[in-house]
Amino acid sequence: MTLTSKQERFAQEVASGKTQADAYRAAFNVSANTKPETIHKRASELIKSGEVAGRVEELRKPIIEEVGITLKIHLEDLKRLRNAAVQSGQYGAAITAEVARGKAAGIHVEKSEVVSITKSLTPLNDEDWI
Repeated sequence: MTLTSKQERFAQEVASGKTQADAYRAAFNVSANTKPETIHKRASELIKSGEVAGRVEELRKPIIEEVGITLKIHLEDLKRLRNAAVQSGQYGAAITAEVARGKAAGIHVEKSEVVSITKSLTPLNDEDWI
């Protein structure tokens, strides 16, 4: 299946490093009053499409090969930075590096939940005003 021009733009934006939500905004000309949760949901659905995800991977591949980074190298570098931070007593930096390692390895996944509460208001009658 061929991607639409908007799907292609979305894939290019994600491959360039934008968040999925920002890529969706750029590719689909989202209006300013669109709810953030709507954007996140649609961007998530789009990236789950095999064709779109495959295109993002295809666009990223030459960049990854050019800079010579692999998941293994990335994780080893973060481990080295964590160890150096621990040795110098910079525990905050060590924790940050360890969290980054977990995210890169897919072990540490940040999740958020959007809760929307609506309440109907009933009009007041004349007796309620007194």
